[in-house]
Amino acid sequence: MRQLGKSALFFVAIGLAIYAGLAYASERLMVRNGRSNAFFKIATAAASEFDWMILGASHAMPLDFADFNAQMQRDTGLRIINLAAPGTGPLYNRFVFEHFLRAHRTRNLLYVVDSFAFYSRMWNEDRFSDGKLLRGTPFEAALAVELWDYSRHDGVDPRALLDYVTGFSKINNRDRFLPDIWEGEPQFERVYRSSASAIRSRVAYLFPDAASDAASARYLAVLSDLLAAAEQHGVHVAAVKLPVPAAFRAQLPNEKGFDTAVAPLFAQRRIPFQDLSAALDDPRFYFDTDHLNRAGVTEFYAHHLKDILLRSKDDRGG
Repeated sequence: MRQLGKSALFFVAIGLAIYAGLAYASERLMVRNGRSNAFFKIATAAASEFDWMILGASHAMPLDFADFNAQMQRDTGLRIINLAAPGTGPLYNRFVFEHFLRAHRTRNLLYVVDSFAFYSRMWNEDRFSDGKLLRGTPFEAALAVELWDYSRHDGVDPRALLDYVTGFSKINNRDRFLPDIWEGEPQFERVYRSSASAIRSRVAYLFPDAASDAASARYLAVLSDLLAAAEQHGVHVAAVKLPVPAAFRAQLPNEKGFDTAVAPLFAQRRIPFQDLSAALDDPRFYFDTDHLNRAGVTEFYAHHLKDILLRSKDDRGG
């Protein structure tokens, strides 16, 4: 029996060593192919201080597609980091923001508001367990501790921490040899041909739960916590709704009710909030049902975003 036990331990040790080797190799591949993951951007940031951070869900991501973020930085002379991520609500955004502040600083935060992100666990607690996000997140002990805290206090499934620590999603990533970019980025130059059925499907996907005031109250409170953290660190905040096509906007449930609920949250902290969702209705400015293409981002930047970004420069006498 003793010999059998030793043999079993030997095979377990071999198995663990193989798994550790796979985890290490997967981590190195992730570092080599990383691109769009918010935590990857934080870990590989060329600077420790920025003038602007951009947070939000996928509507904010085209501002960093291709070379556009670099163009904005050259044009304004400001350092800008875009930490938006697909399908992420205020809970995940707060997680990203808090981790960023551990070793970095930003003078300003542009928070991109999307109503869908305030109505479901799918875009908040459940996003922490998403394999696509986990497989692009570099391993850091501090991040594991922070994820443990979110599991204990914020309703995040502990299996997200287990996946992260063991590297399970990285090891089982079928796209491990491909650049880690969001599926929308290759469509950045595309012009979308509007489809009523596609819009209905997209809105149904974004709002899997009822868009009720009670459902949004929890995540508005989370956003309030994020804004409080920004205030504590001397970060000036601006909030904005990005443009979406009229046909898409018309299908959003309870949008007026959401606007009524979120506006006072910004007003109480004297945070400027601009609803620019109707600024670009022409379909030629979108690559799908609701995301700006290069022409749309260029138009939005020239007529709206540039002024928002440069206002901070003027405020500090730059």
